[in-house]
Amino acid sequence: MIEITNLEKSYGSLNVLKDISITFTKGKVYGIVGENGAGKTTFFRCIAGLEKYQGQILPSPLSLKQQLGYLPTEPYYFSKITGREYIHLICNARGHRGVDPDLKNIFDLPLNQYAITYSTGMKKKLALTAILMIPNEIYILDEPFNGVDIHSNRIISEIIHMIREAGKTLLLSSHIFSTLKETCDEIHQLKEGRFIRSTGKDGFDELEQAMTGTEIHEKIGRLKFG
Repeated sequence: MIEITNLEKSYGSLNVLKDISITFTKGKVYGIVGENGAGKTTFFRCIAGLEKYQGQILPSPLSLKQQLGYLPTEPYYFSKITGREYIHLICNARGHRGVDPDLKNIFDLPLNQYAITYSTGMKKKLALTAILMIPNEIYILDEPFNGVDIHSNRIISEIIHMIREAGKTLLLSSHIFSTLKETCDEIHQLKEGRFIRSTGKDGFDELEQAMTGTEIHEKIGRLKFG
């Protein structure tokens, strides 16, 4: 479980997260949605201990470090490290040695190739593969479907269901609402640094309509062709 109380995060005079209080329990998948710049990635980075913040996160990011699998939007790779070496690096950092990457290479990645040469989707899949090599109680997946092919999207969706069935806590962001509707137990909408709407499965369609319907028609209506 993650319990967050009065979370605030600012960059200079820019207040990115504003007095957020929310609880995430075990055995559930939580979708975090919002427009670009709403604060989703900053929110995840605070939980992962990658950002300083005001307020309280329990367990603390320091104690979460050994039980948290975090997939960033754009994983970073050294220029001269193969996919196989990257997996070993991540596993060794958490004390899991002797791992055989080939056994869980579910995306059939070219592990002997430099990771920097991978496509955007392959880089995302490599980072996810490394996370899955390590036992975690909490998972944060920031845009896991971004740039990934349809077949791999299906695999990722099944992985999310497996994580839930194992009784873990999973936080997920995506701009593809259909994947959130398929995988999440709850969806929380973040806007301008605050959660403004939360719903269970019975309210997913209404939330999607509220986020896209009227707003899209208004914006498209500003365009003129011919």
